[in-house]
Amino acid sequence: MARYIFITGGVVSSLGKGLASAALGALLQARGYTVRLRKLDPYLNVDPGTMSPFEHGEVFVTDDGAETDLDLGHYERFTGVSARKTDSVSSGRIYSNVLEKERRGDYLGKTIQVIPHVTNEIKDFIEIGDDEVDFMLCEIGGTVGDIEGLPFFEAIRQFSQDKPRGQCIFMHLTLLPYIAASGELKTKPTQHSVKELRSIGIAPDVLVCRSEGPIPQKEREKLALFCNVRPDAVIAAQDLKSIYEAPLAYHREGLDQAVLDAFGIAPAPKPDLSRWEDVYDRIFHPEGEVKVAIVGKYTQLEDAYKSIAEALTHGGMANRVKVKVEWVDAEIFDKEDAAPHLEGFHAILVPGGFGERGTEGKIKAAQFARERKIPYLGICLGMQMAVIEAARNVAQLPDAGSEEFDHEAGEKRFTPVVYHLKEWVQGNYTVQRKVTDDKGGTMRLGAYTANLKEGSKVAGVYGTTTIEERHRHRYEVDIKYRDQLEACGLSFSGMSPDGKLPEIVEWKDHPWFIGVQFHPELKSKPFEPHPLFADFVRAAKDTSRLV
Repeated sequence: MARYIFITGGVVSSLGKGLASAALGALLQARGYTVRLRKLDPYLNVDPGTMSPFEHGEVFVTDDGAETDLDLGHYERFTGVSARKTDSVSSGRIYSNVLEKERRGDYLGKTIQVIPHVTNEIKDFIEIGDDEVDFMLCEIGGTVGDIEGLPFFEAIRQFSQDKPRGQCIFMHLTLLPYIAASGELKTKPTQHSVKELRSIGIAPDVLVCRSEGPIPQKEREKLALFCNVRPDAVIAAQDLKSIYEAPLAYHREGLDQAVLDAFGIAPAPKPDLSRWEDVYDRIFHPEGEVKVAIVGKYTQLEDAYKSIAEALTHGGMANRVKVKVEWVDAEIFDKEDAAPHLEGFHAILVPGGFGERGTEGKIKAAQFARERKIPYLGICLGMQMAVIEAARNVAQLPDAGSEEFDHEAGEKRFTPVVYHLKEWVQGNYTVQRKVTDDKGGTMRLGAYTANLKEGSKVAGVYGTTTIEERHRHRYEVDIKYRDQLEACGLSFSGMSPDGKLPEIVEWKDHPWFIGVQFHPELKSKPFEPHPLFADFVRAAKDTSRLV
């Protein structure tokens, strides 16, 4: 039976609850325990799949096809535990489940209310997989006091009472603002946040305080006194140069010990932090630097490409170099030549995206990389744009484009080298989709197998000819143009097992030019960099030596 740690936040959002949860999970693993992390989000969207990247950042996709919050990416990167559909839920999903049960008559004519029906649904979700791990860490999105979050706070309060004494604890993360004019670190916002939490029946066992610097002993004692926690359970969460410092930094502050003390676990197993010490060494002692341009359309918000940025960092760690990422808005190239903006970079990455905006710029970026022999990695839409570029400029298909863009314009303007995927095989089933289907949850989602061509560059990178990667797309390169493109040197080096869906393309006469339909960044970890990113950065490193 698992022990439960509920992580809540106060004062302001975006303080780093997800990172604190992930780091704590990693520290518990270092002491020999098994963990699973969950995210409970109060928003009414069923999942983040239909949200704009500017609203919510990237959508993290699990092996079993769930579209989830980006915090699940932190969880996976820090613990190595693959997330599942049952590790992310929103108010929208909870209410949807309750209403479906009501329509079926499952409640036998009762009046449906937030308490107990909604809270019971939340508690049932929290308890899934209770017997699989030693610790279940559940992060509640938003901040205490948010009206949409109240059912979740009530549910975890009830849950802690339903379980035996000592099986659940609460960790609350707040902000300690520093007022420069008076030279003071203010504890009052944290006191009010804890007061709000206690007013709904939850008393924190551990207090994690985000601050710019150390918390003086006087302020620690004040927080412990007014927030009713032990002084050694007041943990400073200082600003860090890298998120991968977090496990070591939290351990120095005593977070993992405070949590084990709250559960009454003594003596606590000693931690083995060698993995994180190696990660720290690789990040802060690089032996060189490479510059990588990410040519995208959501560059105003870096969280839109969070997993890509982290995977590049992992690739740098594998090669003992610092990867300096620069974000380049693809729309700039709609009116300007790409060369002045891309010269001087050692590699170019074009990520995924939706819609026609910025795609001509991505095509120009692919052309620049192909012609200048610069390492290029195209992901999802980035692969499709590389294929369209090849079709237009090499294979004599000047009108090549995507059915997605024609669909947006409401007219036929392009030869559809990329088309709307209407049918594919998933396990033992054939999935069918129509253009008119609902947008949410209807893409090709989750892990699928791909077969790689013997002797191809990508087979050499993976060291195998069979891989499994996560997908999130509804448009696909049309296989009917394969012969025409391969005759020009663009190899279709990865295919779905039935041979119908192109998964990977690469230029034969290029030092490193690979496009993939899937999202390799989602499986990369600091202690296990994804092979594509590790080799992409290696290629950039080789290019930097030639410049």
